Amino acid sequence: MMVERRRDRRSTPPPVAHRGLRTCVGCRQRADRSQLLRVAAIVEDGAWRVVPNERGRHPGRGAWLHPSADCLDQAVRRRALQRALPVPRDSAVLDVEALRDSCVPAA
Repeated sequence: MMVERRRDRRSTPPPVAHRGLRTCVGCRQRADRSQLLRVAAIVEDGAWRVVPNERGRHPGRGAWLHPSADCLDQAVRRRALQRALPVPRDSAVLDVEALRDSCVPAA
């Protein structure tokens, strides 16, 4: 009769470290969080602004975006930032000019 041996735990490779994948709200492609820019909505002088949030210091929910002008334009056109960020539905216009400075111009 054969005795089944337990598999030695040291012979199995270590688990792969979990990488933080996020989805760009502009192009809807998944990428590593190091390749995306986190953005947040803040109220400034009664108007909602979308600002870059590189260090994650702004409270609340954020959205992820490739730092390119193409993805920003797609997100604005599709109104994806309004859906992804916790802004009131009656605020039809979000100021995204602060994001344009953080984005690479379109080719």
